[in-house]
Amino acid sequence: MADDASAHPDVLNATAQGQLKSIIERIERLEVEKAEVAEQIKEVFAEAKGNGFDVKVLRKVVRIRKQDRAKRQEEEAILDLYLSAIGEI
Repeated sequence: MADDASAHPDVLNATAQGQLKSIIERIERLEVEKAEVAEQIKEVFAEAKGNGFDVKVLRKVVRIRKQDRAKRQEEEAILDLYLSAIGEI
């Protein structure tokens, strides 16, 4: 009798099935960890808000700190140029 994998070429062999299952399980664990970290971040922002900090501005500071300094300075210079050109600054 023919092997099931050879009868159905679209079916993964046992090794590939094991690898696929392992990958999926790892992704699922990481998704759980990501949700836990997101909840912790939310709690830190709530704490900051409770201490009188502006959460919207804190998020912006975090985003800015992730950027490359030179790239950020270039973008800021262009922004200033554009705002100046339309009379906003």
